[in-house]
Amino acid sequence: RGKVSCECVEYIILDEADRMLDMGFEPEIRRLLGAPGMPDKNTRHTLMFSATFPDDIQKLAHEFLRDDFLFLTVGRVGGACSDVTQAMIQIDHSEKRDKLMELLSDVPTTKARTLVFVDTKRNADFLATLLSQENLPTTSIHGDRQQREREMALVDFKNGTCPILIATSVAARGLDIPKVEHVINYDLPSEIDEYVHRIGRTGRCGNLGTATS
Repeated sequence: RGKVSCECVEYIILDEADRMLDMGFEPEIRRLLGAPGMPDKNTRHTLMFSATFPDDIQKLAHEFLRDDFLFLTVGRVGGACSDVTQAMIQIDHSEKRDKLMELLSDVPTTKARTLVFVDTKRNADFLATLLSQENLPTTSIHGDRQQREREMALVDFKNGTCPILIATSVAARGLDIPKVEHVINYDLPSEIDEYVHRIGRTGRCGNLGTATS
């Protein structure tokens, strides 16, 4: 009583598998898959999904998969979606905020869902407050926000109350937000895989999108 048996598990599904295995969750995954009663990898079905899958993570993933596993790809592994138009703007650091406001100036009229990525939680809250004061309805999502606050932020973003969402990469992982038209990398990510994940928030399911960095 009070415990969950793993004996009847038929499917193990890992979404964002590259980050699950790369961000310190590997011990927890091993503990789960090695739990008493858990069917072994040749008995259960193990499915892993991700937009990127670096070679070193693929090798690690093999430990949890059958020897005859299938590796299916859509497009080029680690490549950006062809439905996303990418633009790069080179400016001085001191001009970033003004350029961001310029890029967002039409949002109150068009209500185009715009996702802005930053590197820190502090900057997410700062920009959300700054933009809101400039009559650009904005909310934020990051690791320090409570679950209820995150859910409210997503609701406001999806229904257009706040068509601008400032987010950190980790907080936005795995989110499936429909109709995101524009992704802005206010802070550039340090790795190409993270860039692919970020701009992959737009241009989904056959829709066109724009990514600006």
